[in-house]
Amino acid sequence: MATTHQISIEDYLHTTYRPDCDYLDGEIEERNGGEKEHSITQAFFIKWFATFEEQWRLEACPEIRMRVAATRVRIADIAVVPVGIPYEAVLSKPPVAVVEVLSPEDRVSRYHDRLDDSRRMGVQHVWVVDPMRSKAYDCSAADWQPVDEFKIAGTEVTIPLAKLWDKLAEIHQSR
Repeated sequence: MATTHQISIEDYLHTTYRPDCDYLDGEIEERNGGEKEHSITQAFFIKWFATFEEQWRLEACPEIRMRVAATRVRIADIAVVPVGIPYEAVLSKPPVAVVEVLSPEDRVSRYHDRLDDSRRMGVQHVWVVDPMRSKAYDCSAADWQPVDEFKIAGTEVTIPLAKLWDKLAEIHQSR
């Protein structure tokens, strides 16, 4: 059995990890990422929200720490936050939405825990993108509902995913 080294949340919050890691009840947990599909997917959301930033008053923050509980910090692939909120180095209030991007090495059980943490924090819109299969899911209500676009009910916010799928198809064709 592997041994783990416990660290305090204060030590975690004052340490730089490359790439950044989640902090779960005293333990550091590495995250998957770094593949081109993951990066292109994040860039898509950053560009989309930047295009509508003035209209929607929302911005996409990649790879940001969120304190989802007293002893848990998750790194969101994309956290969508209102423009002009008070500065926090680590988000303590729930973002409007969280977008998580699957990597080929991700395990479903770990992802359920990650999404549960976002929902427990109070994130109303929890979205998952699988760039390898060109699929997206709304996981806001705990189940994985396949969708063709992400929406924030009661607002104009709509993110059609066809352009992302086209971009990913381009890079897969160039292999």
